[in-house]
Amino acid sequence: MTTIDYYMTLNSPWTYLGSALFAEIAARHGATVRIKPTKYGEVFPKTGGLPLPKRSPERRAYRMMELKRWRDYRKVPITLEPKHFPSDETIGTRLVIAAALQGKDACRLAQELGRSLWELEGNLGDEAVVAEAAKRAGLDAAAIRKAGPSDEELDRIHNQNTAEALERGVFGAPSYVLPSGEFFWGQDRLEFLDRALAKG
Repeated sequence: MTTIDYYMTLNSPWTYLGSALFAEIAARHGATVRIKPTKYGEVFPKTGGLPLPKRSPERRAYRMMELKRWRDYRKVPITLEPKHFPSDETIGTRLVIAAALQGKDACRLAQELGRSLWELEGNLGDEAVVAEAAKRAGLDAAAIRKAGPSDEELDRIHNQNTAEALERGVFGAPSYVLPSGEFFWGQDRLEFLDRALAKG
């Protein structure tokens, strides 16, 4: 059984656009997904990337064109400029990490958190929004957090994921990394991930 390390962030529209297809591909190939929320605010400056506000007008304009194209192609009705982007994703990220540690479907949870931001224009910094996303994923946010671990441990894992991503050459979200070290950056590379899994 292949394991895929999934370096992502809830604030990324590209992570959300590819989330459903990624889940389908992984399930079809019987792959295990290890979701690893990552701090791209720390990854970008170390790998030559720029946060969106610091990108040139030309790059920001092209990003918008690409979002429209991929929204239509993937048939995922994202809002191009949601009210709460970027959101403080701390609450949601901690919940995703805790869910993964407890063997819950953390990928489905992350997908629903992405839906909250990119389709429903919710604020991921709002505990009620996060709880509702968990409910759509068939999970109880309060029960997951009560079962632990602590915020400090969850934040340590978040930092560990970030350091690990940098060590493995990851520079953007989402990135899907195979045990061989081969990785695929961006939801627009999911078809290549599918082919790689098919080859075994």
